[in-house]
Amino acid sequence: MQARQIAAALNALADEHRLRRRPVVDTPQGPSVTIDGAPYLAFASNDYLGLANHPALAGAMRDGVARWGVGSGASHLVAGHHAVHEALEEELAAWLGLPAALTFGSGYSANLAVVTSLVGRGDAVFADRVNHASLNDACLLSRAAFKRFRHNDLEHLESLLASTPAATRLIAVDAVYSMDGDEAPLDELLTLAERYDAWLYLDDAHGFGVQGGGRGSLYEHPRLAGHPLVVYMATLGKAAGVAGACVAGSAELVQWLVNTARSYIYTTAQPPAVAEACRAALGVIAGEPQRRLTLMSHIARLREAGLAHAWPLTASRTPIQPIIIGRNEAVLDCAARLREAGLWVPAIRPPTVPEGSARLRVSLTAAHQEADIDRLIDALDSIDWEEKL
Repeated sequence: MQARQIAAALNALADEHRLRRRPVVDTPQGPSVTIDGAPYLAFASNDYLGLANHPALAGAMRDGVARWGVGSGASHLVAGHHAVHEALEEELAAWLGLPAALTFGSGYSANLAVVTSLVGRGDAVFADRVNHASLNDACLLSRAAFKRFRHNDLEHLESLLASTPAATRLIAVDAVYSMDGDEAPLDELLTLAERYDAWLYLDDAHGFGVQGGGRGSLYEHPRLAGHPLVVYMATLGKAAGVAGACVAGSAELVQWLVNTARSYIYTTAQPPAVAEACRAALGVIAGEPQRRLTLMSHIARLREAGLAHAWPLTASRTPIQPIIIGRNEAVLDCAARLREAGLWVPAIRPPTVPEGSARLRVSLTAAHQEADIDRLIDALDSIDWEEKL
C-alpha cells in the first residue's frame, strides 16, 4: 500500500465500524480496572486464574531482577540462556509430564517455530478454519501446502488428508478456540493423525492452567500426553499470568527446534526475571486448585442465566463466553451500553472473527467475585437482544 492510500483505507475501516484503537489501562490487571481514566468492572482479560497481579509472582519478579538484572543480553544460543530459563523448562516439562520443554517470548513466536521447523516445501499443513492468526501465519511462512478445513469438521479434514500427497503432514489446531470458547475434538484428531502419519500440533493457549487440572487440554484426553505424534504449545501470559510460551514434547523434538527454529535462534532471550515469575506461577497453578473451582463456578453461574434468558451464547464450557450478535454496529452499541453501566466487555469484529459473527467476548476469571458475575448478568439482561440480532 502506498503512503497516500493509508488515510483513505483508515476511513474505509471507520465506515465499516472496524477501526480499532488501544484503550489505555492505568491499573494492574484484575476485575476492577481504570481504562481511559474511568473505572470499570472488566470481563476482557485472559488472566483466567487471576495471577497477573498475584503477590507471589510479583515477588518472584522483583527477586529475579535483584539477582539477574533486567535483560538477558543475548539469544539463547549465544549467551542469553540463564540458569533460571533452564530451570523453568525442566519444571514445565515435569508439570506437563513430557520429556522436554522449550520456552519462547510469545505464543506467536512458538507457533512460527514449530510449524516452519517441521514442514516446508513439498509438505502439507492442515489447519482448522478458525485457528488463531499466529497459526495461520506460521502455515503460510512454512511454504508447505496450506489446507484449511471447516471448523471441527473431521470428515472434511480426512478428505483433505486422503487427497493430498506430501512427504510430511501436520495438523494444527487450537485446543480451545480463542473467540468461540469451544474445543477441538482432540481424540478424533489424533486418530486421523495416526491413520495418515501426521504430526498433531496443539496450540493450548487458552487451555493451559485451566483444563486438565491445570496441566492443560492434553490431560482432558489421556491418550494424547506423551504420544510421539503430538506437539504441545502453552502460553504463559494467560492463565499463568506472566508472558511467553513453551513447546513441549520429546527431547529430540526440542533439540530440533533449538537448532532449526528461526524465531527461537534469532531473538534475544526473555528477561530471566520473567522466567522466575513463570516458575512462581507454576507453583500457584499446582498448589491452589480452588482457583479453577471458583472459575468453573463462575462459568456455570453465567451460563445458567444466559440460557434461561435466551442470550445468544455459544456452546462453551471454558472461561471464554462469546455472545454472538452479528452486525459490527450492533455489537459496538452493546459494548457502549455496558460501558455506561461501568462494565468493560470487548466487542470483537472481523477480521478477528468471520464476517457476520461480531460478538461480545465475555472472559471470566477466578479473581471475579459472585457479585461481579451477578452485576454482569443484570447488565446483559437489560439489553434488548431481539433488537440487536
